[in-house]
Amino acid sequence: MQALDAYLQTHRERFLSELLDLLRIPSISADPKYTADVRRMAEATAEHLRQAGADHVEVIATNGHPIVYGEKQVDPLAPTVLVYGHYDVQPPDPLDLWESPPFEPVIRKTDLHPQGAIFARGACDDKGQFFMHVKAFEAMLRTGTLPCNVKFMIEGEEEVGSKHLEAFCQQHREKLACDVVLISDTSIIDNDTPSLTVGLRGLAYMEVEVTGPNRDLHSGVYGGAVANPINVLCQMIASLHDQDGRITIKGFYDDVEEVSPSERAGLNAAPYDEKAYCEDLGVGALYGEKGYTTLERTGIRPSLDVNGIWGGYIGEGAKTVLPSKAFAKISMRLVPHQKPDKIERLFQEHFESMAPPYVHVKVKALHGGHPVVVPTDSVEYRAAEKAMELAFGKKPLPQRGGGSIPIVAMFQQVLKANSILMGFGLDADNIHSPNEHYGLFNFYKGIETIPHFYWLYAEMKAARP
Repeated sequence: MQALDAYLQTHRERFLSELLDLLRIPSISADPKYTADVRRMAEATAEHLRQAGADHVEVIATNGHPIVYGEKQVDPLAPTVLVYGHYDVQPPDPLDLWESPPFEPVIRKTDLHPQGAIFARGACDDKGQFFMHVKAFEAMLRTGTLPCNVKFMIEGEEEVGSKHLEAFCQQHREKLACDVVLISDTSIIDNDTPSLTVGLRGLAYMEVEVTGPNRDLHSGVYGGAVANPINVLCQMIASLHDQDGRITIKGFYDDVEEVSPSERAGLNAAPYDEKAYCEDLGVGALYGEKGYTTLERTGIRPSLDVNGIWGGYIGEGAKTVLPSKAFAKISMRLVPHQKPDKIERLFQEHFESMAPPYVHVKVKALHGGHPVVVPTDSVEYRAAEKAMELAFGKKPLPQRGGGSIPIVAMFQQVLKANSILMGFGLDADNIHSPNEHYGLFNFYKGIETIPHFYWLYAEMKAARP
């Protein structure tokens, strides 16, 4: 332990410098213009695995962006940990809201990160977090303290739905065989309150198109006589919630898990200051489904949100057009027992049925994922719980996250392995938003915690009858 601590202290500035270099690569998986940069990021990730000491490192082609693989076998009788992460990032738009360029990382202090935070796209989601694992692995290997076999699978399509990952896992099931999947793509409650994510919401992501007239029209000549698709789309979207914040799609709640009062109480035991929450977001009040707290609304209840809406003229100045088409992207976060394919069907049926006769609608599903709940009585969970307790000085709280990592359920099904969601970011780190950042405290605390997990997991697995 002393040798590892000394190694981490000696190399901490190099670790940070290497991460900053990775953050300069605009590995935006959603935009074909950045395909070469995504590939460059994959190659850079592979090189870092090689330098850290991984064997059989490959950049493996898929029908989309490549997957980076590497491994280290230390003992055939030791347990195997598969580290999953992703090197692709969200588009940085809107660029004018960034205080510094998204791919020119800078370190600034904030109220939540008094030691400093790295501001860059991908800093927290997920380059900073997967890189913690590479550096912790390096440190353990260099100091002879790695007790488990380790495999790395770092993909480049998480931000576009991981659409080729399941086929990859099916094809390489033997290569990826493991006892547990370790993921850092989630958050903790705050830097004084560690937590482990034990549940994630699923996802059904849709795109809708509303068509009115067969061409754009002059809004003076035709306005008031022809339905405007943007107006109609707004009315249709507004009707998707009732006055109590409940989703109006028929059958939407049929399979929603009813969480016990004791679990609801445990969820609400997390530190929460509604005034501070509102102030951080710059809102005067919160909105959501009636009868549930904020922590419940984002953890154990489903939701529906418009992620984008467009149509007509949005350039500079005025153009009095009555548009032919209007579009929206709509996501629904799902909770245990809701199935994305069923929700996609229910949404399509509902949206098409409520279209007035003066427009036509098209609905398509873009991608989805199943919700997941992680067992808290397993060896791997107890090892993660104790590891965080050793690193932070207090026992972590189990929390259900509002986001989605669809591949967690897939790992359970295809690889027959549970995942440990041991993230170190904060919800306030602006992932997917301008000015994304990741605290230096969190980056280094993650590198410190990960070895504890390996040691404890190996020890507990060996002691298990």
